Amino acid sequence: MTTDTPARLLQLLSLLQTPREWPGGELADRLGVSRRTVRRDVDRLRELGYPVQATKGSDGGYRLVAGKAMPPLVLDDEEAVAIAVGLRAGAGHAVEGVDEASVRALAKLEQVLPSRLRHRVSTLQAATTQLTSGDGPSIAPETLTVMASTVAGQERLRFAYRDKDGSASRRLTEPHRLVSTGRRWYLVAYDLDRADWRTFRVDRVSEPFATGVRFVPRELPTGNAAEYLRQSIHRRQETYEFEVRFAAPAEQVSARLPKWFGVPEDDGAGGSVLRGTTGDPMEWLAVRLAMTGYEFAVRGPERLVESVRELGGRLSRAATAGTAVPGAETAG
Repeated sequence: MTTDTPARLLQLLSLLQTPREWPGGELADRLGVSRRTVRRDVDRLRELGYPVQATKGSDGGYRLVAGKAMPPLVLDDEEAVAIAVGLRAGAGHAVEGVDEASVRALAKLEQVLPSRLRHRVSTLQAATTQLTSGDGPSIAPETLTVMASTVAGQERLRFAYRDKDGSASRRLTEPHRLVSTGRRWYLVAYDLDRADWRTFRVDRVSEPFATGVRFVPRELPTGNAAEYLRQSIHRRQETYEFEVRFAAPAEQVSARLPKWFGVPEDDGAGGSVLRGTTGDPMEWLAVRLAMTGYEFAVRGPERLVESVRELGGRLSRAATAGTAVPGAETAG
């Protein structure tokens, strides 16, 4: 039971910021207080400027809605717009470090943004172009925020899905977690029609719809969404182990490689060794290793050695002065 009123108000506000309607009895149980105390606390939040909407019924319910202005002492208009634009840009490209927590923050922020600020966010995003690494497909931030809301609110999610072979289907799921690999976003969810756990690439999802139907979370087989996704990906594709030595310390190399590559280790001779497992194409891995800017040597597998050798030759030929581009015609 939370006896400190300010602490209880913060806890209540945190619950209400989850995009769902909370029955008064459930809030009272969560906070360890009476329903009458919940009503008084809601009134205090309203006095502070938080637009809490109440619904009538046997149990009653509360939901935080978009108001005419941002609640005071939280964010001013410029800060709210800046944060929303930044989170949208990062979430849309699965940028490393922008994980499910950031998407949940975006969902909470956009839930209470007044319409005039939502318009400014959309206008700014439409007027800018982001220079990305090109490592993964872009995703509409609205798709992620709908998914994050259903994960947080334990609400069934329906969406259209396009498989790898292009076949289309409709899925009804109990969403468990959103997971970012740094290149792509994935949804780990229980597929009700197939009565089994599944992983879905979010860039293949369209028309996400929160059904409003709540569910009791099931226990994931591995107990960890990231590990379940890793195992799922490895089951679906051929993987290989690789080993690369860099002529640079591990700390410097690590700063220039995505985390999913693995963690390099110092070799005691001024360099470092990176060992990992991946299912990415050899050609893509060769390019990504070269992008570190450090000298490196591939110790295996042999196919990766060949890919690096072919890439090096291609780049060398491209940099040779006076080399004609195959198929190019001389302008007359």
